[in-house]
Amino acid sequence: MGGAPTSSNYRWIIVGLLFFATTINYLDRQVMSLLKPILEKEFNWTETDYGDIVTVFTFFYGASTLLAGYIIDRIGTKIGYIGAILVWSLAAMGHALAGGTTGFMIARGLLGIGEAGNFPASIKTVAEWFPQKERALAVGIFNSGANIGAVVAPAIVPPLALLAGWQMTFIATGALGFLWIVAWWFYYEVPARHKRVSAAELAHITGEPTVEPSVAGDAAATDLIADSTTTRYPIFANKAIWGFMSGKLLTDPIWWFFLFWLPSYLSNIYHLDLKKLGAPLIVIYLAATIGSVGGGWLSSTLIQKGWHPTRARQWAMALFAICITPVMAISQMGSMWPVIAILSLAVAAHQAWSANIFTVAADQFPKQVLSRVVGLGTMAGTLGGAVFPLLVGRILDHYKALGSLSEGYYIIFYIAGFAYLVAWTMLYIFVFSRVKAKV
Repeated sequence: MGGAPTSSNYRWIIVGLLFFATTINYLDRQVMSLLKPILEKEFNWTETDYGDIVTVFTFFYGASTLLAGYIIDRIGTKIGYIGAILVWSLAAMGHALAGGTTGFMIARGLLGIGEAGNFPASIKTVAEWFPQKERALAVGIFNSGANIGAVVAPAIVPPLALLAGWQMTFIATGALGFLWIVAWWFYYEVPARHKRVSAAELAHITGEPTVEPSVAGDAAATDLIADSTTTRYPIFANKAIWGFMSGKLLTDPIWWFFLFWLPSYLSNIYHLDLKKLGAPLIVIYLAATIGSVGGGWLSSTLIQKGWHPTRARQWAMALFAICITPVMAISQMGSMWPVIAILSLAVAAHQAWSANIFTVAADQFPKQVLSRVVGLGTMAGTLGGAVFPLLVGRILDHYKALGSLSEGYYIIFYIAGFAYLVAWTMLYIFVFSRVKAKV
């Protein structure tokens, strides 16, 4: 080894890079929702107008994920990730040029195209750099960047907007991606070619099977596991894809709602202005950060204690689904901070769920096709995410016209409370129940 250390932990530096990329991703995504009180007055937006703009973002995000996954599988994570963040950073800055609803739709569409590469690239990187028993924790760590981005946004966006204007806010936050590109270029390489990875760490990374046959009887999928050095793996022959896509379809739209409408909800229901939104939103998204890391830690710990990986995901995700149901009781709360507590639990549980549903995919498929699998799941999630804002905007405008906007929000919270239970059931049917394994 020429003096190299007997063991290294460089894979955790890679997770750090993924964490910062995801933080920037969600910071850029969140800026518009925080500026909504300013933008809706300047451009005379209704809730339906805003919902339509959100739908454009989610449609292009979802429509691009499969292509992004395919490209990343073909050209690799190093160049593929750079291309994705370059596109979304330029698009984020481009919001400053928008002169109306159409301009924001164009900017959001381009932002969605670029941001579509984040999770396919990140999940593939985790599969390349981590053994199965550490993947949920690694995903939980980098996925917590979504929450840190959402925490950082209310801390810096309102004061920046009040000081420099909304246009400069988009430019300043969008420019952060270029700093990350420099770090990724100099610090990233696949483990087998990386000079800072010791032989011991490389053996640790590669010492476990890439994938196990997830379904007894899925002969076509099982037969090609041995041929997973190719990209001709029959993804749809493995029934786990339907559980993964269903889980994303049903739960991603709820996260989009939490991300894009919570600032507006707190502003409309509790009359918080731009200066007062920061504290409750920071509390909510800090809880989400804890949930992301904690959710990955829980299933990883169960695996280390001897649980089968699929069983660890199964029972952890059941717990997380149950933790989201209290949002249905929000209508019974008489003051803001109990509502903040319930929402904090819900977003924490969602991010814990998210960390594990991604590792379900990483467990069930070989890494050579994983970007495409994640792309399919993300495409399904954003299909729901594209339709749900249309429904949300129209529900809220309907009840606003009746003078009872709070009732509109409560209907949406009821939908959110049930969605994860249904999603877990779909995962049980297509993944959990089909794996013959003891705890």
